[in-house]
Amino acid sequence: MARQLFVFDFDWSVHLLSTQHPLTPTRSLADQDTDRYVFEVLAPDLRRYMKSAKQHTQWTDLVAQSLQKIHARGVTREQIENTLTSMPFHPAMVRATSKLKAEGKTTFFCLSNANSIFISTILKSKGLENLFDQITTNPAEWDQSGLLKLRRRIDPSGPQHSCKVGCSPNMCKGEELEAFLEEHGPFDRVVYTGDGSNDFCPILRLRSQDIVCCRLHRGLQKRIDQEGEKQGLRAEIRYWAGAWEAEEIYNSLSI
Repeated sequence: MARQLFVFDFDWSVHLLSTQHPLTPTRSLADQDTDRYVFEVLAPDLRRYMKSAKQHTQWTDLVAQSLQKIHARGVTREQIENTLTSMPFHPAMVRATSKLKAEGKTTFFCLSNANSIFISTILKSKGLENLFDQITTNPAEWDQSGLLKLRRRIDPSGPQHSCKVGCSPNMCKGEELEAFLEEHGPFDRVVYTGDGSNDFCPILRLRSQDIVCCRLHRGLQKRIDQEGEKQGLRAEIRYWAGAWEAEEIYNSLSI
């Protein structure tokens, strides 16, 4: 039986807002960056601080520090969970992924620089907790006081990844994709949906029969345009902007 793998970034890839301004580029499963959204809603001043602090602090560490700060201000677990569940999924993305899942020939893999609590909370609220066969992301857990404790997937005090393409220190998405394929493959086709510059490394690992569903007007498109040929990118590229366009692509990929 033919088998295919769908790989999703989470932020701006899976979760798609239906009320987006027409001139604002939309993201891969979630049409927001979950890390930023929580602070935009609950602590806008910290969101402003994070915008500048990311220049000198690793992003996962910065989010962890900011979660500690809002906890110290009295922001509760319930407030954070309510903020996450308020992020709507576009119906087109839900339809398309649910259809492929029901057909039983597609494996779903989430490869994200967000964190396990943000992702699982959002998916559960949308009835999609069983969509992904595996989620690889930064680990997080609630402590008894209601603090969300977040840490890098790759401990900074241990062995580091060997990526030369520009992945963040917390995770090399290319290495993670290769590890997943080695454990669960082979697949007749891999379909990678992403938007950010850190999605460039994993798509370099794809074959000529594989497909990249690249969101327009974001970092991944820029890197494909500037570096794709030089870096030997082999996969077919299909571009999309709105969720309805992504649904068209996914509907054409039933096997």
